[in-house]
Amino acid sequence: MSALAHRIGGAICIAALLSAGAGSASAQPIELKLGDFQSLQHVQSREGTQWFMKEVERRTNAKVKFVHFPAEQAAKARGLLDAAKSGVVDIALVGTLYNADRLPLNSVIGLPGLGESAAAASKALDKLVEKGPLHDEFAAEGVEPLFAYALTPYQILLRNKPVSMPKDWNGMKIRTGGTTQALTVRAFGAAGINLPGPEVYTAVERGTVDGVLFPIPSVPGYNLQEVVKYISTNGSFGNFGMTVVMNKAAYAKLPDDVRKVMAEVGDETSQRVAKAQDDSTNALLSEWKAKGITLIAFSAAEQKAYVDAMRSVGDDWVSRIGKQHPGAKQVLQSFEEAVEAK
Repeated sequence: MSALAHRIGGAICIAALLSAGAGSASAQPIELKLGDFQSLQHVQSREGTQWFMKEVERRTNAKVKFVHFPAEQAAKARGLLDAAKSGVVDIALVGTLYNADRLPLNSVIGLPGLGESAAAASKALDKLVEKGPLHDEFAAEGVEPLFAYALTPYQILLRNKPVSMPKDWNGMKIRTGGTTQALTVRAFGAAGINLPGPEVYTAVERGTVDGVLFPIPSVPGYNLQEVVKYISTNGSFGNFGMTVVMNKAAYAKLPDDVRKVMAEVGDETSQRVAKAQDDSTNALLSEWKAKGITLIAFSAAEQKAYVDAMRSVGDDWVSRIGKQHPGAKQVLQSFEEAVEAK
């Protein structure tokens, strides 16, 4: 073999090695840090964020790898939006009502009467967060919403005294998930105390609040059944929205195929976690009743009294938010239409 052939052969070998090395580097997984505020045992963690991470990893053939920071390990519940915005984490589960001052239009989810189940409310919320004013609020905060879901309609959990009619709430201190839910309890003569989920157990135990608005499937995630004596079963005192968001710069760097997988898995996760919440409700109520908790089922007359008392809450929200955001009325109308759409 000639010297030229040797040189060409050597060059080919070197090129092959360099190509292999480049291939190995490109095969490194995209590592994404995800932070949330729920325990690993919480139904929303099991069927929501944990399932989302596993499915994205599986469907990208391990092209994406998650590092999970649950239970406020990365930031407190109210701080997770900032954690994603600043890049402390790449992805965060944001409770929108915890950040209602920065996401005022998204606080619409806290109004009563927007969906009779988590599945119905989640379908509407996820659709509205994909584009339009609700999406734009997140974009203005430097994050990209991946998917959203709602909880089951909120019930009232009471420490010592039951309620039947709206007047029975007068003078009570009630934990709410934000200022929008506070409008609801105020309509009954109660004072709303804004507390994130992880702080509620201690507040009830110490008597800082007389009761809490909370979705039934989330109760065991915080062990609230240990510190209350009464739980309503058929109230509808507002809702709460969860949106999984990603740092905008980190999202922009993702390959198109990964974005596509995240979008598909996100839509599926929204309905999966909603269904899991709806399905768990009856079993939980039966379990608590057997352990001595008194379940409150409002009569038709009592439910009508609550509907009448809450009739002005939506108007109050539109008036308050609309002062700075003229689109508030349209957002509420769009949400109501999305909930009603089959």
